[in-house]
Amino acid sequence: MENDGKKRERRNMIALTGAAALLAAAAVNFAVSAVNAHLKNRKRKVVPGSNVRINLSATEILKLADHIIARSKEVHDAVASVPLDKVTYSNTILTLAELEAQQFPLIQSCTFPKLVAASEDIRKASAEAERRIDDHVSTCSKREDVYLVIKAFTTRGDWTSSEVKRFAQHLVQEFERNGLNLTSTKRKELQRLRAQIDELSMRYIQNLNDDSTFLLFHDTELVGLPPEFLKILDKAENGKYKVVLKSHHVSPILELCKVGSTRKSVAVAYGKRCEVNLSVLEKMIQLRHKLARLLGYLNFAEYAIGRRMANSSTKVFEFLEKISASLNESAIKELSLLKELKIKEEGECPFGIEDLPYYVKRIKEKQFDLDFGVVKQYFPVSLVISGIFKICQDLFGLRFEVVDAEVWYQDVKHFSVFDLSSGELMGYFYLDMYTREGKYGHTCVVALQNGSCINNIRQIPVALLICQLQKEVNGHPGMLSFSEVVNLFHEFGHVGVQHICNRASFARFSGLRLDPDFVEIPSLLLENWCYENSSLKLISGFHQDITKPIEDEICKSLKGWRCSFSALKLKQEIVYCLFDQIIHSNEDVDMIGLFRHLHSKIMLGLPILDGTNPASCFPQTAIGYEATCYSRIWSEVFAADIFATKFHDDIFNQNAGMHFRNKVLTPGGAKHPLEILSDFLGREPSIQTFIDAKAHSV
Repeated sequence: MENDGKKRERRNMIALTGAAALLAAAAVNFAVSAVNAHLKNRKRKVVPGSNVRINLSATEILKLADHIIARSKEVHDAVASVPLDKVTYSNTILTLAELEAQQFPLIQSCTFPKLVAASEDIRKASAEAERRIDDHVSTCSKREDVYLVIKAFTTRGDWTSSEVKRFAQHLVQEFERNGLNLTSTKRKELQRLRAQIDELSMRYIQNLNDDSTFLLFHDTELVGLPPEFLKILDKAENGKYKVVLKSHHVSPILELCKVGSTRKSVAVAYGKRCEVNLSVLEKMIQLRHKLARLLGYLNFAEYAIGRRMANSSTKVFEFLEKISASLNESAIKELSLLKELKIKEEGECPFGIEDLPYYVKRIKEKQFDLDFGVVKQYFPVSLVISGIFKICQDLFGLRFEVVDAEVWYQDVKHFSVFDLSSGELMGYFYLDMYTREGKYGHTCVVALQNGSCINNIRQIPVALLICQLQKEVNGHPGMLSFSEVVNLFHEFGHVGVQHICNRASFARFSGLRLDPDFVEIPSLLLENWCYENSSLKLISGFHQDITKPIEDEICKSLKGWRCSFSALKLKQEIVYCLFDQIIHSNEDVDMIGLFRHLHSKIMLGLPILDGTNPASCFPQTAIGYEATCYSRIWSEVFAADIFATKFHDDIFNQNAGMHFRNKVLTPGGAKHPLEILSDFLGREPSIQTFIDAKAHSV
């Protein structure tokens, strides 16, 4: 443990490096400008160590996809031809591991242009390449001849390392989850069930997307909504505003509209959408249970959770119920304050679930004098990015440099990452930050090349971060809203920290190909640095004078805003998680009755709105998160444990940062997440830290 004097000394050093970060931001911008000017006159350099191919034509993309498929088939045929009594690590596991490491960056070279290419022809070719490759991968996953060879190797138990064992077992599990250990008849039944489930999932989502229901309101019914919101609403012939039942209309009304009857009518209509989806979901759940039983699982929840950190549906129930119970005291206090405020503003009328967003926002505004428009002026894009670099450098021993390399658009920047101590090149990443026509419309991280070390040959990781930020507004530098700052920290946690620092031997356990219950933990951990005074000052500077960081009072308010009035909101999320878990753990559930029961029980007696049926408009149960909606809360809880245990007293503790890098980030998916976190914490991860924090959130 460091004494207080040493901590103060390091904080003083951090304060000095904050000014250095401002200078570094200017230096980076100058260097980038110089590079751009220079590159107008010559071709960009090839980047050593990266097998990612940039700026392929539409024809080249399709040719590369066909080459990938042909090479993959050749290798799988070779593995399949190995006699079962002659299987070795070299002619089975190693062969497939090498193929995966070599082909992953080539596959990504074909598929990532659909997200970023300016040319529609290239985006179409990329999508077609992805379809071809996906079809081939699906075929490979059903090859019984390859499965039998891999199974023969695992039966021998000839492991050269624990990571080889984990890799081989993953291969076998994937084959068996595709029914390769079943009879031919049962395998066909499995394929039929999967096709039916996919069709129903898409129908459920399509029904939601196609829903065009709208409500009409007079301007007097929309009091509290800002003029800029009203401007985006269409008007009917009678002059009333048209509110469509989509989140971009519904959320602002529930948060900002002062008219209680409007909030309620919108919430009721929103909760009644797509009633036909109830029967779709019921059929889908029945088929999922059949699929799980065919594969030897008790129910679909056990099938979905079995390979995750949580491990069993029972553990998920225990986790959710314990978190919910721990929130009761705080939630009761919150609800009491919300009811009191509603009586003051609207008179004696019952508090409904539709009132929650509006009155939580009203109370938080009273508690914290925060103008998020003013806050935004402290976060120029370039300054935030340079600040993130500085924080990751100080915490995790990393150094970032702009690379003179080929890119697909002039705004895209390419960076190399070095170990600060040894100077070793650790990897590369691209930042494609600014909005433009044809570009994918959401923030996301794309692994372009996964790290690996096979036969003592290391392949370094390469990643891409795609954002939709405004570069300039009316001639002024682009500014980030505070939510965008938090999101950027989160996503950079995936790119510049998690992906780059991973040192797993196999590409399968590298990058972001980790346990879904674990993969979000490092990024959720990094979000904490958005709420601490010293780190906020490092990433901020008033746009008219960047030497003036964000004020102490604003920092304090941002931290308070984050924690305040979160118990009821989290309990509301737990209702949906429990609903998801129950319907995927039991047969023939009365979904309407179940949701009413859960809502009243978890939400302290608050009923769902009459006539609403959330099961018909809860897309996470349909596709992507079925039986695993709990995972976000799970990750948040364990990220909180890590922060409180290792960083709460000193957020720039480099010893803790390097320990996290070496113990958590380096192994990636090569070890079980519980083993990784226990090794780092010196004990099993606990939910108590999270519970204690929420207990003081009012």
